[in-house]
Amino acid sequence: MKNIAVLLSGGVDSSVVVHLLCEQGYRPSLFYIRIGMDNVDYMDCAAEEDWEMSTAIARKYGLSLEMVDLQQEYWEQVAAYAIDKIRRGLTPNPDVMCNKYIKFGCFEQRVGKEFDTTATGHYASIVHHDGKTWLGTAVDPVKDQTDFLAQIDYLQVSKLMFPLGGLMKSEVRDIALRAALPTARRRDSQGICFLGKINYNDFVRRFLGERDGAIVELETGKRIGTHHGYWFHTIGQRKGLGLSGGPWFVIRKDIEANTIYVSRGYDTQLQYGREFRMHDFHFITADPWQAGETVDVTFKIRHTPEFIKGQLTREGDNTFRIVSAQALQGIAPGQFGVVYDSASRICVGSGEIVW
Repeated sequence: MKNIAVLLSGGVDSSVVVHLLCEQGYRPSLFYIRIGMDNVDYMDCAAEEDWEMSTAIARKYGLSLEMVDLQQEYWEQVAAYAIDKIRRGLTPNPDVMCNKYIKFGCFEQRVGKEFDTTATGHYASIVHHDGKTWLGTAVDPVKDQTDFLAQIDYLQVSKLMFPLGGLMKSEVRDIALRAALPTARRRDSQGICFLGKINYNDFVRRFLGERDGAIVELETGKRIGTHHGYWFHTIGQRKGLGLSGGPWFVIRKDIEANTIYVSRGYDTQLQYGREFRMHDFHFITADPWQAGETVDVTFKIRHTPEFIKGQLTREGDNTFRIVSAQALQGIAPGQFGVVYDSASRICVGSGEIVW
């Protein structure tokens, strides 16, 4: 019988994982990772309610539950990373870093190494192919979270279990209701992992302040508004610009001049591109295209249900270029380009999108 650790968040997904494992005869050990910062007025992760729900699940199944405090590690490796990227005018993805360094990094070093397997409520799967373990996509394309897992390494993916990968979200809810789980009707968490109920702009303002700058229409060079700091805006953004007569989209940012360039209309070609480069590309398991030729792939540049077709070409050590089969809206440097095989079955890896 496997010795299994379950990462319990207090939400319905990880609760159903516990239920399914117990139904299969396992007696997993439950762990709640604490990442919210104590006594800090700009952090609010609703941790108290999450812990109460986790405690209720542990009690229902008679399982042990331990809180693992990774607040400092989270601040140093995830929150500080996000602030640095934002300051540099980039669009970070803290959830990717949280999975890589906290949930499957620090937790593994401190606790997980004592267990055969770590199970989570992520919507993903494990694929065994050619004698290796690969990160596979979930059955539910809307809930698939492989893009948030695309920076984990081979040792991490080899120890992971994703019991929800073969289920639709509606099925998970039904299981929770039938099992009368206390989390069955709890809403899914939204937004960046470390912010909880805190507004994103309030968080950014706390560290970077405000500095007024020009909003300029790219086609005409005309100043049409004022923003309060380029760090509040990202490429492809439509909402929150305070401009009339739109829709307006952020097309470009001049970091030195603190200027935001925008273009009007849903069909303006200025907000679209067909290719991008990624540096520091990270293969989760292995490079399946070592020959170096251009290969057909699918990919994502943000968390969406759709897998986009394209061609991947190696340009140098850990640097790749993707040419998309369709126009891409809002290619944002700092985000991760996540690459899959042509069938969108295996998540091969990811790299940071560069200017």
